[in-house]
Amino acid sequence: MVGYNTGHLSSGVIEVVCGPMFSGKTEELIRRVRRSQIARQKTQIFKPSIDDRYHKTNVVSHSSLSIEAMPVKRSMDILGHLYDSTRVVAIDEVQFFDEFIIPVIRKLARRGIRVICAGLDQDFKGHSFGPMPELLCMADRVDKIQAICTVCGAAASKTYRKNLEESEAQILVGESDLYEARCSAHWDSHEQDQDLLAFTLSLESKAKVEEATHKEGQL
Repeated sequence: MVGYNTGHLSSGVIEVVCGPMFSGKTEELIRRVRRSQIARQKTQIFKPSIDDRYHKTNVVSHSSLSIEAMPVKRSMDILGHLYDSTRVVAIDEVQFFDEFIIPVIRKLARRGIRVICAGLDQDFKGHSFGPMPELLCMADRVDKIQAICTVCGAAASKTYRKNLEESEAQILVGESDLYEARCSAHWDSHEQDQDLLAFTLSLESKAKVEEATHKEGQL
């Protein structure tokens, strides 16, 4: 199954589709894959095995578009299941993969393969998600798409997690039962950041007052 055509010298391309949940990332990945299939290019799709929300094996979008894929536990498993004739590799929910996904994607591109990745660039706290920062830096093309805020209907670039008391783990697979798309104005973590900033400024002000009081006491 594994085997590379070392005579194939053309350079591959790395494409990344990112954004919050419910923005259509998987739908865009499926669209690009189907266009490649129409062009009769050998294509393989991979997804992390922990993502079984809609289907054990297929990649399924929130709008119910579906395409056959291969679930894998580790990044290196992608290379183990790769056919020599493959010219396009699509990887959904790429943020869930381990750190070895970066060298795997680089290796695929060096072999002349077009690599299409879709994933969350930020977690529910607004922090970078897994391997995404390095992947975005090395990509030849990045498309950051937006969802619609469930509160006001504006463009949404954040993922909001409901019921934080249940879990604050970065990886918690779920759908609309756990997550919503939000704009920055209606994203709770934004308010938490503002509270932290206010608290920090308050501490700095308090320290300055104490320092001034101490100096007065020495005069």
